[in-house]
Amino acid sequence: MTLHQIPNTIKTDSFWMPFTANRQFKKAPRLFSSAEGMHYTTVDGRKVIDGSAGLWCVNAGHGRKQIAAAVERQLMTLDFAPTFQMGHPLAFDFAERLAEIAPKGLDRVFFTNSGSESVDTALKIALAYHRANGQSSRTRLIGRERGYHGVGFGGTSVGGMVANRRAFATLLPGVDHIRHTHDLSRNAFAKDQPEHGVELADDLERLVALHGAETIAAVIVEPVPGSTAVLPPPKGYLQRLREICDKHGILLIFDEVITGFGRLGTPFAANFFGVTPDLMTTAKGITNGTIPCGAVFASRKVHDGMMVGPENQMELFHGYTYSAHPTACAAGIATLDIYKDEGLLTRGASMAEYWRDALHSLKGLPNVVDIRNCGLMGAVELAPRDGIVGARGYDVMVDCFNTGLYLRMSGDSFAMSPPLIVEKSHIDQMVSILGDAIKKVA
Repeated sequence: MTLHQIPNTIKTDSFWMPFTANRQFKKAPRLFSSAEGMHYTTVDGRKVIDGSAGLWCVNAGHGRKQIAAAVERQLMTLDFAPTFQMGHPLAFDFAERLAEIAPKGLDRVFFTNSGSESVDTALKIALAYHRANGQSSRTRLIGRERGYHGVGFGGTSVGGMVANRRAFATLLPGVDHIRHTHDLSRNAFAKDQPEHGVELADDLERLVALHGAETIAAVIVEPVPGSTAVLPPPKGYLQRLREICDKHGILLIFDEVITGFGRLGTPFAANFFGVTPDLMTTAKGITNGTIPCGAVFASRKVHDGMMVGPENQMELFHGYTYSAHPTACAAGIATLDIYKDEGLLTRGASMAEYWRDALHSLKGLPNVVDIRNCGLMGAVELAPRDGIVGARGYDVMVDCFNTGLYLRMSGDSFAMSPPLIVEKSHIDQMVSILGDAIKKVA
């Protein structure tokens, strides 16, 4: 037994934890020691069902020996190889495999190491594309309120989560935001896509009129925002956004770091909604959360538009030391094998209705003001306590953990997105634990 498996003996001072109230956490740590299938095990031996696929990334469930074996083999064969003017076969094999499942036309793949890096890469590609095509005035980037696009300066700038922005005064210039689509007055307790709000896409026309289309390089949105607790797009919204971008020559970027790899019951949200962007960012489920990896999918228009100038000239002055790391590629290929063999990229479609009905059964519980769902994503929103936003949510989250459920808290909302191997009995258990916690904390 290692030190980390012995309750109450681990020293917590040195680790500065990300996106965590460190002082609060370290007074009563919540520690996982192992995981398998649908469950984590805590340091004191309790089973906790994973209601959020880790951080939206463990799509095939925990403890996949096939991935571990592939990683071990690769480390013993080729631990590292540069991809700056060199290469290794797995990088090309992995890219081909990804292109096979990508939305039609998005078959050029640039590797990164995370969702944040994928976003910054996509933004840079958009700027470089317009410059290569004689439209260097297109330097403005448009995000959306309540959007989350990682923690790089680019992603933070186009992101629209206030708490993520206000602490950092220096962000990218030339960034603006369209309105978010969260509308409790018209869409509370909507099932799947809300009926109201397609006109909110027209807010992009307002920014075009303000700044001029000739200054705007790209618009980036999450098809279904996840970090702000699952906001399904109104019916027709993404289609209209695509039309406006086409009208004004603006590139459309889908941030599919969360929605990619089966989360909605299709390989990508672009498939689910029938809208194909020009660039698509991914990470998380690309390796089942085992090895850091991300990828940007580009259309032929964007990729080929960059293939200009002398052949010995670099087309994109951008990349990472660990782009297409051999071990990450091995993990990714093994993950794609599992997705294919077990039909996980589409399995969510068969569970979506049960998932939706189970979540909406919580309607009417104390302080529940909204419930939202799309595919195998869902959220329950509570009314905040007077003057203390997030306090009720924190108490519910802790109670869930103590009684056997891990879920993601976002203020007073709870986002859930279980591994794609989830069964109906798991859904019943998750909803029961959450419901009991809401009633206890009310």
